Amino acid sequence: MQKILKILHLEDDLNDAELVGSMLRAGGIRCEINLVRRREDFISALAAGGFDLIFSDYSIPSFGGREALLLAREKRPEIPFLYISGTIGEERAVEALQNGATDYILKSNIKRLVPAVSRVLAELDQRRARREAEDALAKAEEQLRQSQKLEAIGRLAGGVAHDFNNILTAIMSYASFLKRSIDPGAPGMADLEEIIKAAERAAALTRQLLAFSRKQVLEPKVLGLNTVINDMGKMLQRLIGENISLETGLAPDLLEVRVDPGQMQQVAMNLAVNARDAMPDGGVLVIETANAEVDAAYSRRHPQVKPGRYVLLTVRDTGEGMDAKTLENIFEPFFTTKEPGKGTGLGLSMVYGIVKQSGGSIVVESAPGRGSVFRIYLPPAVPLEAEQTALAAAASPSAGAEMVLLVEDEESIRRMAGRALAQAGYEVMVAREAGEALSQAGNDGGVDLLVTDLVLPGKDGVELARELASKYGVNRVLFMSGYSPRPFGDLEAAGLRFAFIEKPFFPDALLRKVRELLDAPPPRA
Repeated sequence: MQKILKILHLEDDLNDAELVGSMLRAGGIRCEINLVRRREDFISALAAGGFDLIFSDYSIPSFGGREALLLAREKRPEIPFLYISGTIGEERAVEALQNGATDYILKSNIKRLVPAVSRVLAELDQRRARREAEDALAKAEEQLRQSQKLEAIGRLAGGVAHDFNNILTAIMSYASFLKRSIDPGAPGMADLEEIIKAAERAAALTRQLLAFSRKQVLEPKVLGLNTVINDMGKMLQRLIGENISLETGLAPDLLEVRVDPGQMQQVAMNLAVNARDAMPDGGVLVIETANAEVDAAYSRRHPQVKPGRYVLLTVRDTGEGMDAKTLENIFEPFFTTKEPGKGTGLGLSMVYGIVKQSGGSIVVESAPGRGSVFRIYLPPAVPLEAEQTALAAAASPSAGAEMVLLVEDEESIRRMAGRALAQAGYEVMVAREAGEALSQAGNDGGVDLLVTDLVLPGKDGVELARELASKYGVNRVLFMSGYSPRPFGDLEAAGLRFAFIEKPFFPDALLRKVRELLDAPPPRA
């Protein structure tokens, strides 16, 4: 339906005003005209606004058309101004156009009114479209700057977490060795247990940093989000407290997604905690799932979400809400509105990192006093062959006698892993970097398994694995990592069977992974 055009018309002659309205309607232009005849009425109408065009006679008793134009340009510079006059001459018309008038129509040639208005409306549409495009570009540029800032911080966080994970691996592993060597009732056992617990708490913190930086090694599975939410129901209610009501609306026909189930639980928990803190006096937390189709119009408003089909997880609360400045910063690491000591500022950063690393997008809507809505868009799982049956982990790691090539540039990790493997019966060759590993493999041969850090000086672990496979037929690889700088899933297509173990880890976990890989069926050629 055509929009009704709203016009402010300054005209002292009622017959001329009626003629203008009749001409517009006869030309198919639906309009509402606010007719004013005096200076004070014109000024009041300008202040009130709510119109699309301004028409004005040039000669108004005690009020000149030139003054009307200057007032209109001052108060409503964005509104087109057209003179409709029988007295304006060519010289005055040129002056009026120079002073900001859009056009002029002589009353003696009133038939030009409809074409002139149609042209002005077309120009308005063009300007509006250009302004929307400019606004969208500015928004996209701001999002790009924000993304680049988060990416830079993420690289820093990932690098710090990588180095810290190496230290934690050494602390946890050597503490584990020590724990085995002393009597359970020894006086130092309680202290040793506290050291291990502290290291595990520190490991949880580095996982938050890695999730934010999108460098965490995930273990995705095809699953339904409804299962994740249902399994967490009681825990979420305990987490948010009795004064907050938890409501769920889970779509029965929900598509499956390919995500790390533990990380999706972390997303739900962090959003629930965020909602709880926004409702200190109680309220309602709603978690919903649905299949969603994002169209081009929605994508233009939220460029981070591309058009397509998604599984939508919505978390909404009736809390205090957030202002625009807070919304701009909520995903930045260490940003928090809580009192000192009441939060790390990593919760929503972690949510952002997990969602992005899972191939999804997140949209937040909030306003002070109106609560918050977090919408997470995840791509549906591409139909895959049945998931391989996971190998059952042994209660305690089995020994072995195979040849293992261990590559790690961090000395403490290299010594610890080599010691654990040797004590379990494996033959171990140790190297600090890729060149040394290639040299040892070439001299000795018969390597059954490569155990390597992903981040190495020079060639990284993925490049090393490829070269060892092509030159010496080493076709089983265990990556040690808490920080994945590049994807390595294409190794399977190259005939390599691989797995990873996330740092920090205990020696027994390393030995279980080694045994699983060595006992697994041969990789496909």
